[in-house]
Amino acid sequence: MPETIHVSLAWPYANGDMHAGHLAGCYIPGDIFARYHRLKGNHVLMVSGSDAHGTPITVEADRLGVPPGEVFEFYHARFLETQKKMGISYDLFTHTDTENHHRIAQDIFLTLLERGHLYIQQQRLLYSETEKRFLPDRYVEGTCPICGYADARGDQCDNCGSLLDAVDLINPRSKTDGSTPVVRETEHYFFDLPAFIDPLREYLSDGKEHWRANVLRVSQNKVGDLKGRPITRDIEWGIRVPLDGWENKRLYVWFEAVMGYFTASVEWAHNTGQPDAWKKWWYNPDAKIYNFIGKDNIEFHTIIWPAELLGIDGLYATEADGHINLPYDVPANEFMNIESQQFSKSRNWAIWIPDILERYHPDQIRYYITMTAPETRDSDWSWDGFVTRNNTELLAAWGNLVNRVLKFAHKHFDGAVPDPGELREMDRAIIEQVEGSFDRIGDLLNAVKLRDALTETMALAREVNGYLDRAPWFKVVKEDRQAAATTIYTALRCIDSLKTLFAPFLPFTSQQVHEFLGYDGALFGEQAIRTYQESERAHQALTYDPAGASGRWEPGTLAVGQALREPQPLFRKLEPSLVDEERARLGQPRDDVHVPGERQAKPR
Repeated sequence: MPETIHVSLAWPYANGDMHAGHLAGCYIPGDIFARYHRLKGNHVLMVSGSDAHGTPITVEADRLGVPPGEVFEFYHARFLETQKKMGISYDLFTHTDTENHHRIAQDIFLTLLERGHLYIQQQRLLYSETEKRFLPDRYVEGTCPICGYADARGDQCDNCGSLLDAVDLINPRSKTDGSTPVVRETEHYFFDLPAFIDPLREYLSDGKEHWRANVLRVSQNKVGDLKGRPITRDIEWGIRVPLDGWENKRLYVWFEAVMGYFTASVEWAHNTGQPDAWKKWWYNPDAKIYNFIGKDNIEFHTIIWPAELLGIDGLYATEADGHINLPYDVPANEFMNIESQQFSKSRNWAIWIPDILERYHPDQIRYYITMTAPETRDSDWSWDGFVTRNNTELLAAWGNLVNRVLKFAHKHFDGAVPDPGELREMDRAIIEQVEGSFDRIGDLLNAVKLRDALTETMALAREVNGYLDRAPWFKVVKEDRQAAATTIYTALRCIDSLKTLFAPFLPFTSQQVHEFLGYDGALFGEQAIRTYQESERAHQALTYDPAGASGRWEPGTLAVGQALREPQPLFRKLEPSLVDEERARLGQPRDDVHVPGERQAKPR
């Protein structure tokens, strides 16, 4: 019976291009997971979008001298194009400045208020006397009071991962002008998190054996020490607080952005003409919701977001809908460093995805990121590793296997799958090894052990290469054509299954192999950037249409006599000189990206 799987990916701040850390943290893992479940025939809904209201956007807007909307719209459009090129197959990648998101976020606020989960309290915040305004968290930097890191942000320390209040920073300074802010009081709504301690403890202890150890440990350690958190801010950009007298305040981004998993589901249902379809994932007790995130967002997704869901249980539900679903799993990845150094936007120490897509195939990038994924510990993007893995694994083990077998079939068997005759023991053994791996590799994918799943798949490709080293084909084709036919049939049959096993990881080249083998149609559905009109304005979103997808998570069905198409190389060899070239680009100014209307060229 098909499963119902909701795949939620963290919402990136639309204040700069996507980099390798984004892809490694959640976007490639979430896509692999969703593609696998689609191949399994499960009901998948994968959503995310651009975070339009985070203070990093207003910080960037202030620096450029443009309205925040121009910054977020510019980078949202680039996110759509970048992720489409990378094959991130969202059913909907939208943003948080839609009418739909504003409306539902306000409904959630009012529901929590009505149920007594919000309260008003005076709050001490940092105020800039030079700028005449309260400073939102990302406008403040200082020394972390927990670990002593000198450049902690006002909301979180990147060094130790602790969530912070800006007023607790040691030696705080305005990020805008470097001035020392003062503490002033202001009035805000707070979310009563302590009221949810007991249900959250139950949630975090009930059937969580499948969670990653770090995620569970961090969550369980935090839940007993919850305090009320402010959910409004003295800012102009964001979602208006829907109450009289609060027109100058906005919903705090940490409070409303996580709602996007829910609001995007509702938007997808509306866009597809089935307005209640989202309930299939949110009110069906058999559905499983997966939140793919980076480790810096664990607390927001395992404590704060579940508390919000508990507080609004029944929102938009009918009597038959039951309880709203909490996340089934939160597979948070650690961080990916670059050449052994932490990512730094200010120093341009980053692997920018739009940039490297100009030089490398998306499957090369997807493969390397998955094989070096920071699933349990921080990992490192190394250009030497990128070149080595491409040449020795993608090219030598998989690409060359496909190319040489298909070229041989074209040359010696008229471009068709030969009749194998009676299979030998070695033929049956390799076929059984490859075709018998679907359950094992599928179990790894289902457990979100994606690196292990890809490692096993590549190991199978090597086994088929090893089979070709032992079996008669190349040297005997003129003397024993039947023996060669048996070998080539066996190899083609294995390649047919391997292309499906690789498909969640390498969707573009797997489709190529599918076509080389003589199949018509697509393994996966079609991605498209679409425009959706709401009552007052339109917005663009990245979508996935499953119609026409023919891929199935099962052994291939290659038939004797099937016409094969002329193969082309799947991957190109990367020269070692690329390592020094790419390293030289790190830390250099990036001059090709400019937000329209910015007052000066953007330093990177």
